Amino acid sequence: MNVMATPALSLLCLPGDGIGPEITAATLAVVGAAAEAHGTPVDLQEAQIGFAALERDGTTLSETVIAAAKAADGVILGPVSHNAYPPVSDGGRNPSGGLRSALDLFANIRPAVSYPGVPNPAGRPIDLVVVRENLEGFYADRNMYSGPGEVMPVPGVALATRKVTAHASERIARAGYGIAARRPKRRVAVVHKANVMRLSDGLFLDTVRAVAAEFDGIETEEILVDAAAALLVRDPSRFDVILTTNMFGDILSDLCSELAGGLGLAASLNRGPSHAVAQAQHGSAPDIAGRDMANPVSLIGSAAMLLDHLGATAPAAAIRTAIRSALARPETRTRDLGGELGTQAFTDTLCALIEEASP
Repeated sequence: MNVMATPALSLLCLPGDGIGPEITAATLAVVGAAAEAHGTPVDLQEAQIGFAALERDGTTLSETVIAAAKAADGVILGPVSHNAYPPVSDGGRNPSGGLRSALDLFANIRPAVSYPGVPNPAGRPIDLVVVRENLEGFYADRNMYSGPGEVMPVPGVALATRKVTAHASERIARAGYGIAARRPKRRVAVVHKANVMRLSDGLFLDTVRAVAAEFDGIETEEILVDAAAALLVRDPSRFDVILTTNMFGDILSDLCSELAGGLGLAASLNRGPSHAVAQAQHGSAPDIAGRDMANPVSLIGSAAMLLDHLGATAPAAAIRTAIRSALARPETRTRDLGGELGTQAFTDTLCALIEEASP
């Protein structure tokens, strides 16, 4: 009897700038260890973005890389220093925004989860998810079909356009309620500012309400964004799934992650109908690049989310278990969390924990 071999998952790795190459290398090592431990074939390919690509190709995000991202099963995206890039006309395109648009990655899923033994500013356990619309709002590098979403018609006057559509609102609402339906609390907080932006957030709210009516047994609460920020600081445990628009989700997810223990621990997945990109929540931290100081948990956790999304649940669970085990003890934490390990030693620790627990 012929047994068909399981096709390998094709993952494109884009190291990026600053600490990106270090934490991407750490992520690939951990993903490789988990995949091998659980018999999951993975084909890891690498391409250049950011300053390395700008020097070689004249652009920080080439069409060749976009095509490779579309052809892969998933992408692991390192942090980029896009604020330091030259103008777009000189090749300085934001790889994160460019990939989100090109791959139609409409949903940005950002869990905020505390770890036992790791102190957090909230002083209590946190387990929530921010579900952020990813392609519209005020984000001028991606909210228009052609041209930027902000202009300067005369010197001293700048105008920004906020784009909210029923189509995008419905897609992100279905993503958010789908996640809530799989979580024990089954609660959604819809965050908005419809008391001021009555048309744009009004459309968002009306669309979300229509989707919510299709999901029985899920509690829905509508909260103004300023009130949501205050309530997160006061008692983050009252939240389960936070569903919101692009800019509000970007800001609140950073707040949630800091309350849970820091951006260095915060995973993130950009996903669309056909593609998905794992991406750390934090930036490229060029001040510590090349010094073996970067905490790679954010990107490693993001890769675990990507594996889950692609159906490789066993290696994804193994990665999360290893992260929890390493963070539970000060001696196996990175220095930013009061431990003694650098990037490479922490990576080696995770790989060893995965191998020890392998079936």
